[in-house]
Amino acid sequence: MSESLDTARLADWMDNSGHPGKGEPLAARFLSGGTQNVIFEIRRGDHHCVLRMPPPGAPSDRDKGILREWRIIEALDGTDVPHTAAVGVCTDASVLGRPFYLMGFVDGWSPMDTHGKWPEPFDSDVSTRPGLSYQLAEGIALLSKVDWRAKGLQDLGRPDGFHERQVDRWIGFLERIKRRDLPGLEVATDWLRAHKPLDFIPGLMHGDYQFANVMYRHGAPAQLAAIVDWEMGTVGDPKLDLGWMVQSWPEHTDAPEPSEMGYVDMRGMPSRDDVVAHYAEVSGRQVDDLDYYLVLAKWKLAIVLEQGFQRAGDDEKLLAFGPVVTGLMASAAELAESTDYRG
Repeated sequence: MSESLDTARLADWMDNSGHPGKGEPLAARFLSGGTQNVIFEIRRGDHHCVLRMPPPGAPSDRDKGILREWRIIEALDGTDVPHTAAVGVCTDASVLGRPFYLMGFVDGWSPMDTHGKWPEPFDSDVSTRPGLSYQLAEGIALLSKVDWRAKGLQDLGRPDGFHERQVDRWIGFLERIKRRDLPGLEVATDWLRAHKPLDFIPGLMHGDYQFANVMYRHGAPAQLAAIVDWEMGTVGDPKLDLGWMVQSWPEHTDAPEPSEMGYVDMRGMPSRDDVVAHYAEVSGRQVDDLDYYLVLAKWKLAIVLEQGFQRAGDDEKLLAFGPVVTGLMASAAELAESTDYRG
């Protein structure tokens, strides 16, 4: 992971690309990063933005991924979806070593940065918390309404056969990495194959939608500032975003202990049914078949996390995925066996 940036080369590129602040000093501050992306805050005069790019050691396909993210962010301009502004993109890897893009700086906060506690007033005033959940649901509801064809995203995904490919793709992936049995896998997989939706309205989807991937504006009432981290963005079935968001929503949000959504305190939040109803109202989509999306979300997330567990070595964070994976798969199978839904 690289925490430094060639600010001279970046400044030259910005000058030649017509960005504000030409000739002024450029300051870059490392914000976060890992194996897939690094993020820097950029200041130049009155110009304030964020740079996102793959780190030097990231696989080569991350270059395409970054440019794919840019297409989505650019397409969101002019929509009602809370998003970061699209500032500029550089496809020339010779400038900074990898392609990158610039997006608007968001003056807000992320639930990932609050260490399990909501910032004020949401921490001390529990009555303000429901808005955080309703705003979260509203974000993907608005996203599902974007006219992706008019935005030129026809080739971003392949909605035809989306659900058939979900099962085939992820089972194939699991078979390549699998080194242990996952109880419930066959039950959930067979159920998904037999109960896929007969029809759905394709739309733009995030792919990893949860509190971890949004930012809020400061203060109450809760207001979603931006949906972020578009690595998994595609055109598919937006209701999978809804299933992903609520698959671990606690049954009782008044529980005195933090829920299974371990990185946020869910006390005082609305019920899953209320959040789903808000999504349905804003999106205009029916949610009668939510059980299918819950099973798919649990099943798919279990497989995604299994990859991390299998490569954990002595990494305690990745090792902790082990029981989470088995719990998710068992939950997917249990829900599949208990529902009468027929797609």
